[in-house]
Amino acid sequence: MKITTKISLLILLFTFSVNAQIKLPEIVSSNMVLQRNTTINIWGWAAPSEKITIKTSWKREEIHVIANNDGTWKVEVATTNSKVPQTISLKSKTSDITLKNILFGEVWLCSGQSNMEMPLKGFNGQPTFGAAQAIMHANNPNLRLFSVERNASKEALDALKKTNGWEIVSPETAANFSAVAYFFGQQLQEILDVPVGLIHTSWGGSSVEAWTSKEALSEFQTVDLEKVDISNKPNIIPTVLFNAMIHPIISYTIKGVLWYQGENNRGKPEEYKKLFPAMVKDWRGRWNQGDFPFYYTQIAPFNYGGNHQFEISKNSAFMREAQLDCLELIPNSGIAITLDLGDATSIHPPKKKEVADRLLMNALNQTYGMKAVKYLSPIYKSLEIKNNQIELTFKNIDLGLYAFDSLKDFEIAGEDKVFYPAEGKIVNRKFVHVSSEKVPNPVAVRYAWRNFVQASLFDNVLLPLSSFRTDEWNDATNSENK
Repeated sequence: MKITTKISLLILLFTFSVNAQIKLPEIVSSNMVLQRNTTINIWGWAAPSEKITIKTSWKREEIHVIANNDGTWKVEVATTNSKVPQTISLKSKTSDITLKNILFGEVWLCSGQSNMEMPLKGFNGQPTFGAAQAIMHANNPNLRLFSVERNASKEALDALKKTNGWEIVSPETAANFSAVAYFFGQQLQEILDVPVGLIHTSWGGSSVEAWTSKEALSEFQTVDLEKVDISNKPNIIPTVLFNAMIHPIISYTIKGVLWYQGENNRGKPEEYKKLFPAMVKDWRGRWNQGDFPFYYTQIAPFNYGGNHQFEISKNSAFMREAQLDCLELIPNSGIAITLDLGDATSIHPPKKKEVADRLLMNALNQTYGMKAVKYLSPIYKSLEIKNNQIELTFKNIDLGLYAFDSLKDFEIAGEDKVFYPAEGKIVNRKFVHVSSEKVPNPVAVRYAWRNFVQASLFDNVLLPLSSFRTDEWNDATNSENK
């Protein structure tokens, strides 16, 4: 244990020995939503060996717990499906705390970088479509919000930076909350007719490494922060956001996670395919709730300084491919494809409700058993070369393929690995035929393989296909460069 950590612990213990007051984590407060019909944790700090009595409004029996020698304590409590507001009282010799207006419901953690952080009211000069109407109607006592303030730490913290606690939705609280999270939670609450609690912890421009624990990240890189100044761009420093913005809330029982991040890692897609699943696995292990649902958003098209189709470090299509591949690497996961939702001039596309809708489709079908709700976008499956064209087949197209207009952004190549613009046609509502007069002997196809595109290929419920390629060439070229 480092000297600074020892000193902090001694100060904490001294404070408790003098005051002997019960202290609760910031996320355990009045107005909170506890995950319904399961076992949740209540925890905190007190003087060493302090005896604490906990009484809940939904259980007859009192709970008795004695603080450990380091002043920490934790108990497990079973919740129910009741929709009636509840209370929790905690008493010791010198403390008498009552938490009021607690609800049982569905609790979702929402994290990532700026596209998750973007509030319902939008950023300056960057709107959220539908925000004005959503804010006007934001008056729902069964929807509760908890925001984790930005903070970074070299060591794992047990307490959050000062927060406002759990807040009931109102126009004021909704306007400043994550748009993606709000649209998801507001609709989930109405559809399930149960309370919903949303925990938002994001930081714009953050890397996946910053949200990953030192233990998990050490499998891939050395993490030594002793001489690192974390006041300078902490959002890209390994582990420091996990330490300060995830670790303090790990004991809080959740239903699942929504994740919107990847832009900051787009230059190293193959690395992301290792780091992102490792982060998810580590979070799940620390929460100790099994493989809880983890639904994430594919980064949307954006003109990152040009359309570098064949440069891995500059073409975000490689990152979209990596994120799609993670679907097979992360158990109990789901992805929201956003190829039709991008904005060429803004990395923060305004269509946040559509993102939330697609995350919600995943949750309703996979987590809440609403099997009539379609959630899987079509995915490229295989190809067959027929004369001078390629026939593509797809998964997840029970009701067929659809295009508003002619198909765009298809390219085709022969053995020389040179791609030419190609014509794509939907055939029998389930195949796509791709061809070009300039490629008489085709072997590979790419679709939407550049930074900014607008999707032209959908399924029958208008879920777009991701950009995809049928090859694995990293040395392919464009005919325009020949």
